[in-house]
Amino acid sequence: MQYEPIKQSLGKYFAGNLFMRKTLYFLLDLLLLRTWHVKKALRKFAPEFPGNASVLDAGSGFGQYSWRMSKMNPGWNIKAVDINSEQIEDCNRFFNKTGASGRVAFAIGDLTTMTDTDCHNIILSVDVMEHITEDVLVFQNFYKSLKNNGILLISTPSDKGGSDVHDDTEESFIDEHVRDGYSIEDITEKLSLAGFKSIEALYTYGKPGSISWRLSMKYPVKMLNVSYLFFILLPFYYLISFPFCLILNTFDLRLTHKTGTGLLISARKQE
Repeated sequence: MQYEPIKQSLGKYFAGNLFMRKTLYFLLDLLLLRTWHVKKALRKFAPEFPGNASVLDAGSGFGQYSWRMSKMNPGWNIKAVDINSEQIEDCNRFFNKTGASGRVAFAIGDLTTMTDTDCHNIILSVDVMEHITEDVLVFQNFYKSLKNNGILLISTPSDKGGSDVHDDTEESFIDEHVRDGYSIEDITEKLSLAGFKSIEALYTYGKPGSISWRLSMKYPVKMLNVSYLFFILLPFYYLISFPFCLILNTFDLRLTHKTGTGLLISARKQE
């Protein structure tokens, strides 16, 4: 299943004026359950870094998390990197128009070759690690680039059905993933070996979230893989399904899950 081409087409559609881009960010905030969990985690840790903290958006994509963090604390200096040059150029154009370019900068960057050292207070990495084969190297680079007592936040699929893979006979829902998901034990061990301490891993996308994901993401993407003409029908589809997704997302955010198809991990650099 090809997810990236659809994602790129969506980005180009909303890449025009400021209103369209802000509308995209608003819709992503509402629709994507992972955004709900990430924002909750950011609100938890944000008070620790009230001043001109340095933040790295590691794998910035459309730039929605950089936008959200820039609103969360106007004093933060945000560096956003991604390997997709078109998205980087697009994000820089948007942030230049908003007047936020002085404290939010986008650049092409490969997380496996990053050389930042002791310069970031917060690193956020959302839906990135499942795309990178050399994950241990990236975790080591994250550790080196954090200041002491800095925080790393990662959102990624779990091995409990992440990427919609439930057994060895199934293939990933998204072809671009190099791994179907992490177990808590696996990612905790890798982060620990990289030097991180105070590692906490929580399941996201429990039963409510898994249903919401199918309604809000899987079925629409499957339709668009058949034909882009389904873009015409999407507003009507979401008009019906979206209220149910909001209710399911609310339950998923507030409940503690014994298992789930997503993981939210926090870890600290403590020397």
